Amino acid sequence: MSVGIRHDDLRKRNRAMVISAVRRAGQPSRTEIAATTGLSHSTISTISSDLIAEGILAESKGSEPALLKRGRPQVGLALDPGAATIVAVVLSLNSLSAAVIDYAGNTIVAETRRLVTQRMQAEALVEECIGMVRRLTERCGEAAGTVLRIAVAVQGVTDSGSRKLLWSPITPHDDIPFADRLEQEFGVPVTVENDCNMIAEALRWRDPSRYRDDFIAILLSHGIGMGLVVKGELFTGTQSSGAEFGHMIHRPDGALCRCGRRGCIEAYAGNYAIWRNARLGDENAEPLADLSDEDIIALADAARDHDGPEREAFRKAGEAIGFGLGSMFALFDPAPLAFVGVGATAFDVMEPYVRSAIAKTAGGTHSRAISFDTMPNEVPLIREGCMMRALLYVDDEIFAPGTALRRAQAGVA
Repeated sequence: MSVGIRHDDLRKRNRAMVISAVRRAGQPSRTEIAATTGLSHSTISTISSDLIAEGILAESKGSEPALLKRGRPQVGLALDPGAATIVAVVLSLNSLSAAVIDYAGNTIVAETRRLVTQRMQAEALVEECIGMVRRLTERCGEAAGTVLRIAVAVQGVTDSGSRKLLWSPITPHDDIPFADRLEQEFGVPVTVENDCNMIAEALRWRDPSRYRDDFIAILLSHGIGMGLVVKGELFTGTQSSGAEFGHMIHRPDGALCRCGRRGCIEAYAGNYAIWRNARLGDENAEPLADLSDEDIIALADAARDHDGPEREAFRKAGEAIGFGLGSMFALFDPAPLAFVGVGATAFDVMEPYVRSAIAKTAGGTHSRAISFDTMPNEVPLIREGCMMRALLYVDDEIFAPGTALRRAQAGVA
């Protein structure tokens, strides 16, 4: 019996390695897969034949031009788009979007809708998600493969089991069981993820040379969030999604934050905080419920143009971020950073203050070696992170074990 178990485990591992190699490389040849995985050519030939027969992989012509090769043209292996589909849902402040994505990572259909999230009941938020998923899957019809996974990214704190939204500034309601409700409706496994964690997941696939073992993704938007990767693993807490950088205390009893506490980093560096300091000069003023991208871009333009309250607001924001990072780097070695979101378009205004603050901390010993990258639009990254999280689940837990488990999966009702 133990021999049979070892054989099944080995088969699953080898299938997973081949699928992973194809997902990372795009259209690798069997020879390239052998070089990447260390598996023998005969093993890869057997596994690839099985995966092609099961409709998981497909053969394609090699990606290199024929003139650059001698002998028989290489036959590449590619993910079969029709093998399955997943659904990625992103819920953020006053916005809901979703996309149905095929097994090769191509978006089949997508939808975005504006909601007033802070005024909606918890059940209404869940119903909006259910309705959007249903509309999109119905639009796809039989043209798409079976939906095998739904991944939901939300702005806020999720539980460590990826089942529900524990707390979020976008809604007054706590403990919203998104996963349970969506699974009841569609009979498909569902995960609920923190949006910044999904940004970090996407960065690992977009630029694995920079974002690999240790790195940090910080969302600069209406709120401030963080996705943290340590030793190649996404950091989460034992009870929650962890890494609530925006709600670390910058100044005790300081500026009023959206969360209701005072002195948080977000209360100085969130878009609403920058606007409040630049336009009202009152840190006790109630945070704005929403702010347009154009508003924060205009503040940054004014700060670049002349000294005044706008530049002072960005100074406070930069210092709050810098001191927070410096405190983190006193615990973790400095790592590459990506600043994502509309606030990243103004990072050039904040950067001198960020670097100056880091240099004043114990974690700033190597501050000159710290590198920053900026990306102005977080939504594609969040969706891409959801997509990869869901597709990797399909790869490892459904297709790698074999067709028996695949057939056991239910589709969207």
